[in-house]
Amino acid sequence: MEYVRNAWYVASWTADLQEAKPLALTILDEPIVLYRSAGTLVALEDRCVHRLAPLSLGRCEAANLRCMYHGLLFDPTGRVIEIPGQDTIPPQARVRAYPVVDRHSWAWVWMGDPAKADVALIPAAVGLDHPDYTLGHGQLDYAAEARLINDNLLDFSHLTFVHANSFGSDPDFARVLPDIKPIPRGIRYLRWIENSLGSSSRKTETPMDNFMAYDFLLPGILLMQTGVFPPGTARASEYGYPDPSAAAGNVSFTSQAVTPMQEKTARYFFSWGPHRAHGDEATRDAMMRVAAQAFAEDKTMIEAQQRVIDRTPNPRVMPTAHDKAVTLFNRLVATIVRDEQGAQTASAA
Repeated sequence: MEYVRNAWYVASWTADLQEAKPLALTILDEPIVLYRSAGTLVALEDRCVHRLAPLSLGRCEAANLRCMYHGLLFDPTGRVIEIPGQDTIPPQARVRAYPVVDRHSWAWVWMGDPAKADVALIPAAVGLDHPDYTLGHGQLDYAAEARLINDNLLDFSHLTFVHANSFGSDPDFARVLPDIKPIPRGIRYLRWIENSLGSSSRKTETPMDNFMAYDFLLPGILLMQTGVFPPGTARASEYGYPDPSAAAGNVSFTSQAVTPMQEKTARYFFSWGPHRAHGDEATRDAMMRVAAQAFAEDKTMIEAQQRVIDRTPNPRVMPTAHDKAVTLFNRLVATIVRDEQGAQTASAA
């Protein structure tokens, strides 16, 4: 599957970026070096123009990056500003510089036309420093296509089965269809399960109203709020969004991002934790232990799915009633990719 290019992709947790230490990564099969130095966040093509050595093995000098093979010095725009032993610098001596932004505890890299890099398109994730939540975080690398991870996050009916040993989700997750609708650059998912005793990770002694809602946005960003509310909350809110600070308890938020690296590898970033009105660091740590088990369950299933796809001639899926969000999102991706490719062809003509 092809992916949207005019979008902000999560490249790294900014907390994992050491000062003046280049980080090598791959997004959409493009090698990138990411670094923060002298107060500047930079993303460049990870390939020196001289002998094609990786710039990620280079040395930061103020906001610049020196290739440590033969010493060419690149500025944050990707332009070579020094060649040892050579006064004249050819105008073509430059590498691609990617727009990059530090926001919501993530470094976001724009993979498309730099002229269209609008920071307003960065999804409103909840960062680790958000005042309303205490969050744990992590990441996993998958030996699978990013689309398969996106599909998994767009169809939560799998919670009843894949996560029987971790989340222990109510059987209604597989029986009851959520409300799903398209929104700009994504889909919106909303689900109430009334008079439920919850799951193993949010068990209640008396029936409560369980709430789950998320936006899944380009290029593969999930922003989800969940909670347990007193009976009648669903009807009182007309099955809309409740106030998380007024809940009986167990309100949480998770921000997740899926970044395609190469054709069949992807990186999955996640944070999760309770609203501060309903939990503390100990609550967060307990939730993250459950998350570690659950995300490992996803990884096992999706990587096995990829292996089956790889050995199946002309693989095709058979959609079910739960595939509405998957279908809407993948149609959106296909439409935007087609438009991007058309615009690229027109500009090259």
